[in-house]
Amino acid sequence: MAKIRDRTEDFKDAVRKSALSLGYNESKLAATMASFIIHKQRERSAFTKAALKTLESIEALEQFLGKHRKDYVDPLRTTEQERDSIEHEVTAFIKTCKEQIDILQVSITEEEKKLRGWLGLSADGSNADTIAHKQGVVLILSEKLHSVTTQFDRLRAIRFQDAINRVTPRRKLNQSASSIPVDNLNGNVELKESYEVPGEHLRVQQQQLDDETRALQVELTSLLDAAQQTETKMVEMSALNHLISTHVLQQAQQIEHLYEQAVEATTNVQLGNKELAQAIQRNSSSRTFLVLFLFVLTFSILFLDWYS
Repeated sequence: MAKIRDRTEDFKDAVRKSALSLGYNESKLAATMASFIIHKQRERSAFTKAALKTLESIEALEQFLGKHRKDYVDPLRTTEQERDSIEHEVTAFIKTCKEQIDILQVSITEEEKKLRGWLGLSADGSNADTIAHKQGVVLILSEKLHSVTTQFDRLRAIRFQDAINRVTPRRKLNQSASSIPVDNLNGNVELKESYEVPGEHLRVQQQQLDDETRALQVELTSLLDAAQQTETKMVEMSALNHLISTHVLQQAQQIEHLYEQAVEATTNVQLGNKELAQAIQRNSSSRTFLVLFLFVLTFSILFLDWYS
């Protein structure tokens, strides 16, 4: 058996000599050989770029929540204004991500309308697979955004419960403070009835006590009003965030349904192609049989005519 010889180096030398004879210099030859070995990265489509940007936004939102989780929940670490600022930023993040997902879904819908044929099915199976893939990408993004909004709902519920717990003892304190003037007034009446001690000093003390009681009532009332306003805002913001989460979940369900329809349409297209192939094969077989039958019939007639 003859020994096999490796001629790869000889082939490279021949290619090099041919390239140099065609006017290639060393740098151009090296760049050409490198382009054959290292292929350039394929340019991403606009949909892929937008989807990756949306994913980065959702991941940035998740990191932001993880970073400010303790600051948002613990009232001793931050003030109410700082917590409101965190909540505003998170809400803006969620709104931006939802708008980006809506844009992706609209682009898929428009592309699907362009590719639909006269029967309502896509004429190209590869394009149908691409649309199904894009629907899956949007579904994954919607589910990830819904997961992040659910985490934020839990944090907001903790803050809301903490606000309720702080308002409850203040209400009890306000009720006890409201009963102070009545008790003092009754005591003063009893003192006047029992002892009837006149004097300027007693009236001054009584006036000071009444002023302090009124100031305490005003302060407690203002605190109660502020707590009630905060509670109302928390309830409204929680309702809005719950509404956004509900819409995101509904959108995820719709995208999943569209994804299933796209997969079903792809399957129908494949089955239709198989049926068309079988119909073409049957048509070809019937033509062959008809030609063979006519040939045999013609030959039989000629043979009978010759025989007679």
